[in-house]
Amino acid sequence: MFKELQALMRKPALYEKGNVELWTDEHISKGMLEAHLNPDWDAATRKHETVREHVKWISTVAPAKQYDNLLDLGCGPGIYAEEFHKAGYRVTGMDISKRSIDYALSSAQEKNLPITYYCQNFCDMSFSEQFDLVTLIYFDFCTLITEDRAKTLINIYRALKPGGLLIVEIHTPLQFAGQEESKSWDFTETGFFYAKPHLCIDSFYRYDEQNTILNQHIIVTEHDVRCINIWHHTFTKDEFTQDLAVAGFNVKALYGNMLGAEYCESGKENCFIAQKEGKTNDIV
Repeated sequence: MFKELQALMRKPALYEKGNVELWTDEHISKGMLEAHLNPDWDAATRKHETVREHVKWISTVAPAKQYDNLLDLGCGPGIYAEEFHKAGYRVTGMDISKRSIDYALSSAQEKNLPITYYCQNFCDMSFSEQFDLVTLIYFDFCTLITEDRAKTLINIYRALKPGGLLIVEIHTPLQFAGQEESKSWDFTETGFFYAKPHLCIDSFYRYDEQNTILNQHIIVTEHDVRCINIWHHTFTKDEFTQDLAVAGFNVKALYGNMLGAEYCESGKENCFIAQKEGKTNDIV
């Protein structure tokens, strides 16, 4: 175990994988669902009041009357999906977490909501010209490695009807400006990443040439060493515009956030509205 821990204490190579999957781990998914469902946390899902404000704004820039069929990627337990339904969209949600999708399905059944859910990695989805609008919310796109980002944009393009829209949030490099690399540790009886007593070593690494950071969590238990690597890529305006263009999209609008704030070069986040080539609908 010591040799394994010693190896993990070095700075990982860019996009190196850990040995625990954050989104599907049995224990972690419990805490993730709790964070999603807490209406006052800006954690796995934003505060639910903010969710309603976002959906209201999206309804103005991509009204359900024009963009009826909506695909919510990284939908979690359906917090946004249910609000989209209330706003008049026909909603499909997709998430890799079985625990979240199970909750979303149960909630939809209980409330008699005609929302379709898929438990699937959206990097591997295979829809064809089925949706008018795709949303990718709360910087989920930033957590993907380079190859998966390219694959996801292509899959979204294929999933959209001609003239369909993608609404996506990204962080800019300013999000982590001035934050220095660090390492800390703590011993706890139970925690977010593991249920039993363990030592948790938290590290923050910068990869400035690639505009990428890593939050790493090493969990030392009585029996093993677990490594959770959470990567986060940030985008310049030109980089993301180019990535969208490679997939076939045209940028139709750019905002400072998903509430319609004016775009600012010094902002920490951006909201892009991109359109698939084809029949063009007016965007407010």
